[in-house]
Amino acid sequence: MYIKDGIAYAGEQKPSLTISGVRPMQDYLLWVRFNTGEERIYDCKPLLSRSGFAALKDTDVFNSVYIDYGMTVWCDGDIDISPNELYNNGAKADNNGAKADKDIA
Repeated sequence: MYIKDGIAYAGEQKPSLTISGVRPMQDYLLWVRFNTGEERIYDCKPLLSRSGFAALKDTDVFNSVYIDYGMTVWCDGDIDISPNELYNNGAKADNNGAKADKDIA
């Protein structure tokens, strides 16, 4: 049990996910390492059709990804993807930074 903001919760408090490493890859994939030590490969292609992510179609912009306050960001913070999105919808990475076979649909 833990208490946060005066409210008691069952179980143990999980630390918030943050990004500790990011690397752009070919074909609009991101390799991401989390503060838990886990690594994921996130496919950004489905986002490119959304107006808020259209700038990432330019590979120079996509490759300019960096970490700011534990999040992946582009364009001085105008574009970001939450750590939870990257974790929940990313495929587990193998030791070489590629998608693990069992996670490829």
